[in-house]
Amino acid sequence: MTDSHQTLVSGQFGPKAQAYVDSAVHAQGEDLRHLAQVLAAKPGGRVLDVGCGGGHATYAAAPHCREVVASDLSDEMLAVVRAESQRRGLTNIVTAQGGAASLPFADGSFDWVISRYSAHHWPWVCKAMVEARRLLPLGGGAVFMDVVAPEVPLLDTWLQSLELLRDPSHLRNRSIPQWRLGLEQAGFAVKDVVRGRIRLEFSSWISRMNTPEPLVAAIRYLQGIMPAEVAEHFALEADGSFQLDVATIVAEAV
Repeated sequence: MTDSHQTLVSGQFGPKAQAYVDSAVHAQGEDLRHLAQVLAAKPGGRVLDVGCGGGHATYAAAPHCREVVASDLSDEMLAVVRAESQRRGLTNIVTAQGGAASLPFADGSFDWVISRYSAHHWPWVCKAMVEARRLLPLGGGAVFMDVVAPEVPLLDTWLQSLELLRDPSHLRNRSIPQWRLGLEQAGFAVKDVVRGRIRLEFSSWISRMNTPEPLVAAIRYLQGIMPAEVAEHFALEADGSFQLDVATIVAEAV
């Protein structure tokens, strides 16, 4: 048994840090372009990227900010972000280790808090939202980008099951209403929600996490018995590739 969920998350992703820098799914997307547009509208701020992973949100933010602090549980992730930032010539990026629910920064010390494809691993997501609000002054901004769960229980159950089999550090993809409620309770006003879809090519999705073969077989078994409405929603393909709902949520500290 691992010591904690945070230990599990760090252990899952640390050894695969470079794979997340190289991942086409993570390196591109409309959400990154939208993030850049939001930050460019209020340039020059100080930004915290929570759960930065391979750093793609950090790299998208850097041209529009005076400083980006890339934060993650994994030392290995932070090392590849430092290396990639240097390779790209992005000199305003620094790194800091920390979990989303307890960050080592002073109140109101950032203009923006951003996070991409990380929140579904947070065991205390409401506490993490309160922590994000603590780090912002009145009127500060937050941008959260993640896979979102369907609001239909049948679809939600199948999504969470496949995600957990593939990656035991997965906790939960949340629905848009759940995101809205959590952010509002933490002291944010949601200003914009941009929905989208991403296609996950099955073999790279599995290999990126080095999912053990018995669990790959379990995923394929479940895909094989999916109800028609579930397979249709996730646009399931013959090779196991499928599509997920994603959203970019822009909020303001109030």
